[in-house]
Amino acid sequence: MKYDYLIVGAGLYGAVFAHEMIKRGKSCLVIDKRDHIAGNVYCREQSGIRVHQYGAHIFHTSDRKIWDYVNQFADFNQYINSPVAVYHDELYNLPFNMNTFSRLWGIRTPEEARNKIQEQVASLHIEQPKNLEEQALSLVGTDVYTKLVKGYTEKQWGRDCTALPAFIIKRLPVRFTYDNNYFNDRYQGIPIGGYNQIVEKLLEGAAVQLNTDYVELRREQTEIAERTLFTGMIDAFFDYKFGPLAYRSVRFETEELPMENYQGNAVVNYTAREVPYTRIIEHKHFEFGRQPTTIISREYPLEWSPGVEPYYPVNDEANTALYEKYRKLAAQETNVIFGGRLGHYRYYDMDKVIATALEAAKAE
Repeated sequence: MKYDYLIVGAGLYGAVFAHEMIKRGKSCLVIDKRDHIAGNVYCREQSGIRVHQYGAHIFHTSDRKIWDYVNQFADFNQYINSPVAVYHDELYNLPFNMNTFSRLWGIRTPEEARNKIQEQVASLHIEQPKNLEEQALSLVGTDVYTKLVKGYTEKQWGRDCTALPAFIIKRLPVRFTYDNNYFNDRYQGIPIGGYNQIVEKLLEGAAVQLNTDYVELRREQTEIAERTLFTGMIDAFFDYKFGPLAYRSVRFETEELPMENYQGNAVVNYTAREVPYTRIIEHKHFEFGRQPTTIISREYPLEWSPGVEPYYPVNDEANTALYEKYRKLAAQETNVIFGGRLGHYRYYDMDKVIATALEAAKAE
């Protein structure tokens, strides 16, 4: 059988695109190299707890159309992302807000907090930040940077902040209110029952093949589809013709603990450089679980290498220029559409993944 579309990747982007094409009467074959659908939003169940296999995924958006779209496929709970940060033996609320500043400096009013930050920034005399460290210091001052930005950022990127470009941090969210809601978006939550059900419903009517390699499939069945949607690494598609793009990845250490509640919050960041992981996720708190045991995941950032799952692009100047070469090459592919984080070499939140997939489908 020849399909209208071969869709490479059964994550959110590929599934949304497939759903929209199927509504138009098109035939779709969706393949994925993994043994499951849903890409990085995949959740597995263990001891009655849904484990976010590839890290925390909290849906948030200010786009009512996208919110209504996902709510067709699942009901969402009232989860609000309110992470906390541990620096040695100190605990701080995130994002940086009046709770954070009160804990840091023993102050109570927004004016006191503003003055403290302004004093620290002024004392540094940074006129033109030359790197990420100077950029962050010029935005939040010494204390917030040292305790809550520096170590975490260096672990995340695998580089000293002095070696990272200033433009990586255009702004740091500073709130002079007692508000621990990490996001500013109008809509937020976790699908009750997990993300898998959303992707399952999106893929209804499509043929799905798991544990399938795109290159091997095309080698064996060259005429399998009229058009291809590719959501994998754009540099890999072109066999690294201009050299590999840089990506960051994450390694997870997950364990079940014989206790009901380990840390009292779904997300706890560890901001000291000497702590090897960036954060601990306690999965049950995403869905307000009351199971007798709990499951935690420690996240260890690492540099991408072949065989390692890429998570997000390193959008520095060199890689952005390299991607532009691949983008121009991709534009010459008349029957291939590139999409998603890896196909567009861009960090997307989930709502943007869905929005760009809908745009791609509309353009067909």
